[in-house]
Amino acid sequence: MTSSPIVFFVGFVYPEPTSSAAGIRILQLIRLFKTQGYVVVFGSASKRSEHSFDLKSIGVQEENLTLNDDSFDDFIQKLNPNVVVFDRFMTEEQFGWRVAKYCPKALRVLDTEDLHFLRKARQDNPGINSDFSKEFLKTDVAKRELASIYRSDLSLIISEVEMDILTHQLHIDSSLLLYIPFLLEDNFSLHKFELPSFEQRKDFVFVGNFIHPPNVDAVLFLKEQIWPKLHQKLPHAALHIYGAYPKPKHLHLQDKKNNFFVHGFVEDIDAAFQSARVLLAPLQFGAGLKGKVIYAMRNGTPCVLSSIAAEGIFNEGDQHSLVCDDPVIFIEKSIELYTNQDLWLFVQSKGFETLKNRFMGYQFCTILMDKIEELSSHLEAHRLQNFTGILLQHHSMQSTRYFSKWIEAKNKGL
Repeated sequence: MTSSPIVFFVGFVYPEPTSSAAGIRILQLIRLFKTQGYVVVFGSASKRSEHSFDLKSIGVQEENLTLNDDSFDDFIQKLNPNVVVFDRFMTEEQFGWRVAKYCPKALRVLDTEDLHFLRKARQDNPGINSDFSKEFLKTDVAKRELASIYRSDLSLIISEVEMDILTHQLHIDSSLLLYIPFLLEDNFSLHKFELPSFEQRKDFVFVGNFIHPPNVDAVLFLKEQIWPKLHQKLPHAALHIYGAYPKPKHLHLQDKKNNFFVHGFVEDIDAAFQSARVLLAPLQFGAGLKGKVIYAMRNGTPCVLSSIAAEGIFNEGDQHSLVCDDPVIFIEKSIELYTNQDLWLFVQSKGFETLKNRFMGYQFCTILMDKIEELSSHLEAHRLQNFTGILLQHHSMQSTRYFSKWIEAKNKGL
């Protein structure tokens, strides 16, 4: 009788599915591995917050990790996982060399969440309108994140746009990458018949935690560029902003007189979406897939989106989505979608169609598990084909290892 395979998740933070799309994503992957019979262990060096998901409630073992400490070496050897999943490149930098040294037969998987360097570069280079520019590679973040992708046996990429950038623009071998988007539960479509109707809904909504710079920027854009004119046209409608971790300066953006409300964290985000008639998401920069758009569509809430907010979600050539970057047109489309029931129903139905065709979990579960089995069966040959990764792993283990050991000795007062 063989024992169950083990997957160890190294979390950047403990998952907060009610606060961020990243929390939703990592929890989806955890559930996927559990359905495939894996023993799931989750560890993080961060502290739990009030919004952290109780992983023990779904049978996941939790471990508190310590940075720059050899206690991890003993732990990973005893655990001896078949697969190690790094939640974002920062955790691979911190723990990847230790996994490679003390558990060399484990398949090392990087879940990028989104390409951090792409998001940061778009923020710092607003004048560049294309999806990607070689200028984006000048930052330390770009070099660190791409090195992490090369060091890993497999990287999970959440957006087809980012897959295209990595394979066609940066020429990273496709054997190192796998497209795994958000994974919706198979029965989501059963609930759409119970959703509130057009007449039962009112107001606009925006959702996004205030730690994430693209969300803060979008709220300011709504406040200054969109809502004043939109409110003039629809004086009885309100805009409700929801997001975890608001600072006082964010809450002070509220303007009750003009129906602009900043609520902060909301426990039941599905209820917030279902009470609203339209999601407004004029994101000016960002990367990956936008969880707010996926979950708005899941709750039957049509969206008006910037091209950044819509990136990677729709099939190329889809014309049903209301996507525009010009503020004047954005306002016009928002008014039309809010007041035209036929259009609203059409966009809602196309949203359900998009989710069914592109983001159902069962479509990607087999793809991921087959890839893991394939790589695990000839791991050494796979690594030898990625000589750039071997070089980076060697230098990382030398530089990161000795720097980490120096910090470890310093912490122990040696």
